[in-house]
Amino acid sequence: MAPGKRSEEVWLWYTAVYEAVQEIPYGRITSYGHIAKLVGKPECPRQVGVCLKHLPSASTDSNKKDSTFHSGNVPWQRVVNAKGGISPRGPGAASQQADALRREGVEVREDAMRQYTVALADYGWFPDVLPSEAALVESSDEEEEEVALHT
Repeated sequence: MAPGKRSEEVWLWYTAVYEAVQEIPYGRITSYGHIAKLVGKPECPRQVGVCLKHLPSASTDSNKKDSTFHSGNVPWQRVVNAKGGISPRGPGAASQQADALRREGVEVREDAMRQYTVALADYGWFPDVLPSEAALVESSDEEEEEVALHT
């Protein structure tokens, strides 16, 4: 989504979600709720799902410029529900997500009701902060300790 089509606040939200999803390591998964927590809105897991639902597809036309964020650079398939389930979003979408995860080496099971699940204990990725922000948190903690020592 480009700025101008929606409010700046919405554009910033989508950007935060897409950037956070880009940090999920290959072959790992996390939940909508955990992405919401990492971007500072733990009460908004459904809105994370909305962002991923509206993620544009990567362009197959070499003459057309892709959006900043698209299905080719945001690993949407690595986000599942809190129980490790792949949320049904339309015809074939769940099996497409399952196939994408399997290509990354993630074991995806299908139950009798044709619901796809992944073992969070085996493939889950749940850091306290995003890796890109970890250094910022550490340096902030060090600065606080330094101030405390000198007061």
